[in-house]
Order: sequence, then C-alpha cells, then structure tokens
Amino acid sequence: MNRPSILPLEIKEAEVRIRGSRIIGPVSATLDLTGSTFLMGPNGSGKTTLLRLMHGLERAKRGRVHWQGAAEKIYERQSFVFQSPIILRRSVLGNIAYPLEMRGWKKKDAFAEAEHWLTEVGLQGVGDRDARVLSGGEKQKLAIARALITKPDILFLDEPSANLDGGSTRDIERLIMIAREKGTRIVMATHDFGQAKRLADDILFLHHGRILEHSDARRFFDNPETLEARGFLRGDILL
Repeated sequence: MNRPSILPLEIKEAEVRIRGSRIIGPVSATLDLTGSTFLMGPNGSGKTTLLRLMHGLERAKRGRVHWQGAAEKIYERQSFVFQSPIILRRSVLGNIAYPLEMRGWKKKDAFAEAEHWLTEVGLQGVGDRDARVLSGGEKQKLAIARALITKPDILFLDEPSANLDGGSTRDIERLIMIAREKGTRIVMATHDFGQAKRLADDILFLHHGRILEHSDARRFFDNPETLEARGFLRGDILL
C-alpha cells in the first residue's frame, strides 16, 4: 500500500533572520504533490536559504512551513543534495547505503540496495573505492544515489551541476528526470537558464529574499511579469 505523502508543502509569510538581519521573507508559496520547481535569481537573492528553510536546516523566525502528516516522519521523507556533496569517510557503497543503515536496515540488505543504485547512477564497478577520491561528477552522482535510495517524497538540490562539465551535467539531469518520473517532487536552485528550460515545470524567482514571481516555466521565460525578472533574463545586474 502506498504511504501518504508529506506534500503539499505550504509556506506562509515565513522569514529567516540571521543575527538579527532578515535573509529572506516574508515569503509564501505552495508546492503540490508532483513536478519540478526551480528557484532562480541573482547571487544573494536567497535561493539556498529558501531551500534550507523548506528542508528544515533553517527555522522560520516568523510565519510557518507546514508539511502534511506526522511531524516526526517529515525529515525521513525528504532528501537534500548540496552543491558541494558531503562525502563520508567510507567506500562508495558505504556512502550510498548509509541512510538505510541509519533507518535500521541490516547492513547486508542496505548494501544490496546500494548496489542497485550504483548501477542506476552509472557508478558500477567503483563500489569498493574510497568515495573521497572520486571525480566531482562521480561524487555528485553518489550524492544523488544516496538521496534517492530512501525513495523520498521530495528532493531538494542546490545547484548540483554548477561545477561540472557538460557530460556530467547531462548525467545529473537524467537522474533528476528519472526521479521526477518515478514520483519524487523536485525543488532545485540553478543559475543555468538552459537547465531550467529543460527540466522545470514552474519557476520561483527571488530577489532580495523575496519571491517576486511563481509561474509556469514557459511563461516565465517567454513573458516574465516583473521588471526584475525581465532584467535578470536579459543578463542585467540587479541592484
């Protein structure tokens, strides 16, 4: 039987403040059960902080972030992939199996599932290697495999291909599309217009910590509503 989803996610007038300074907010948005939402905006606009707020790594000083279902299950049902992947002092296979072991799986079963994910992300043959010696693209594939092995309801990604070459970027995008097709909700920050056009269903456009637009991706790129978004898409420097 399918488990009930923790989605939709509802953010209502939420603010994040660090040492008294408002980093983002107030922001409001609703993320439905399916699809891929991309966060876009200039450097410093609040994309990473908003991802961290949604995921629970930052707390709202005002407003609220509301998931569905039992609160103790929320964190277990989502995953986060950072721009610079966190690599544990373990083998590649051990890194991928780690979330299952933390959830009480027997090591044998966790490693068997991790073997499957090695193939899924194109890392077959390197399972016994020290994960820290992988290339940048391989480390990001490992991070995505580790994020997806728990079959999360929602996957947050913070510019996962920002420092990768074209081939690795293509591979990462393929994994993201497969996850979306299998029902994982995608929320991702990117600076890459082409990537957003290829993968996004809708766009959250941020500037100075505020959401200025939340619209269908095609409409955003073809006919943005705000002067700031138009300038951003032209390549202007936004002040």
